[in-house]
Amino acid sequence: MIFTECYQDTCSAVALAARRGDCRLLQRLLKNGQSVDVKDNRGWCALHEAAAGGHAQCVRLLLSASASDNCEDYVNSLTHNSETSLYFAAMNGHLRAARHLIRAGADLNKMSNDLSSPLFAAVDSGHKKVVELLVREGAEVNGRYFISSWSCLHQAVYKGHAEIVRFLVNVCSLEVVDDYGITPLFVAAQYGHQHCLEILANAGANVNCQAKDMATPLLIASQEGHLSCVELLLTHNADPNLYCNEEQWQLPIHAAAQFSRISILEKLIPVTNRECDRGWGLVSPVYLAVVSGQAESLLPLLREGYSPDAQSCKEFGYSCPLDMVLGSNFWSAGSDLHQSREITKMLLVAGARVSLDTYIMTLHGDVPEHLSLILEYSGLPKGKQLEALVQATLSKVAHASFWLPLLLKAGLDPLLLLEQKMLEEAESTVLNFLLDFINWKTLPSTLLHILSQRRAQNTWMPHKRFESVPDLTHLCRLAVRATVGSHALSKSSFVRQLPVPTLLQDYLQFSDISSAYSFTASS
Repeated sequence: MIFTECYQDTCSAVALAARRGDCRLLQRLLKNGQSVDVKDNRGWCALHEAAAGGHAQCVRLLLSASASDNCEDYVNSLTHNSETSLYFAAMNGHLRAARHLIRAGADLNKMSNDLSSPLFAAVDSGHKKVVELLVREGAEVNGRYFISSWSCLHQAVYKGHAEIVRFLVNVCSLEVVDDYGITPLFVAAQYGHQHCLEILANAGANVNCQAKDMATPLLIASQEGHLSCVELLLTHNADPNLYCNEEQWQLPIHAAAQFSRISILEKLIPVTNRECDRGWGLVSPVYLAVVSGQAESLLPLLREGYSPDAQSCKEFGYSCPLDMVLGSNFWSAGSDLHQSREITKMLLVAGARVSLDTYIMTLHGDVPEHLSLILEYSGLPKGKQLEALVQATLSKVAHASFWLPLLLKAGLDPLLLLEQKMLEEAESTVLNFLLDFINWKTLPSTLLHILSQRRAQNTWMPHKRFESVPDLTHLCRLAVRATVGSHALSKSSFVRQLPVPTLLQDYLQFSDISSAYSFTASS
């Protein structure tokens, strides 16, 4: 190559004329012997300029001016990025220029540095007529391009060029996969291109194909929220029960629940096998609604009969969904506490079983609403579980200002808490609160001795009334509680049936004591 000219913009006069599509100037320059193959700093020659601009007559003149023995070399001259003139013509949709280049021997399949080809470039830009020309002339239709090894059909689907897809499905492999095992139909489902998806499905593409990570088109469409694609896939017999990861538990319904795709979730619930709900080693979609904080997803699942208890889930490390939503680590990670309350309430209303561990988990009060909700909908445990709960509270005396008012309001007998540990370690205000629920003058001598010591040490400041005998009205309500039980007396419906004046009903429930202490929690 002989460089006989130098211009400020590094573009030769011939190339500049070709860029402008000035055929008269180009003819004059060629007649004067100007070189056609001088390259600029990008490696572009005049033919690249003419092809990129779609100046078909300039392309013809340049090809004619090139020596007959090197015309094929000239037409396939590469830029520094290994692009050919045909690549530029195809990319920009210049059909006439592409025809001239092909007749002159342009390489239909020459790859650029970024692993693209003329056909791939035409597909990417949506130039259907150029695509048809290149395919008709013999361009490779199933080649793999770019870093991920997509085919032309992948790219047509990705760009949503439905008419090009309609043409390519007749000449391309429908099941060609990229480096991740993804087919063109999968791409259509992923990006919500319903028309492309329909063309592929009608052409016979596999709607149950699985990528290398076992994800299916139905799963990815559910995850991304493409309702029309989900409906289309189900119409074409996509399997909603095809597990979609190596652990063998994730289904499309899990993705819909996790990402709160409510309309899709409602489509998947009737067609999904309920084995995933309680099946051993599987994971209920209820867990995915909980772990992602999606109360909106949880509602239709519970409404349609999915268990609020589900199965023990080793994947997340919880024995049930309620324990997951109550886990302090989960919600302290930044999840919406309002959603936490809503989800807890939904599970309890649906009948979630509250285990002893669940009660104990809520005593620390990291999320105060949890214990109040559990007590409101499930009440206190009974029998040995209640005994175990009392022992657990005594190990968490430091949090008593949180749990004590709630447990007493729920009907826990305060006498069960009159233990040495409680009297020794409770804060002064908490201790006064507890003593207000009992006859403080009838305490055993051992407990009175503890109180005396704390008073001497100034770690307890008792109310003055504790120096005297409780008044008769307080003794009367203690007698009523001893007769009917703390649990019954905590129920307003029960108290309203007692033969006492309405003004005394709140008094029987110790409301005056609860309202006198600022730490009292309300449910």
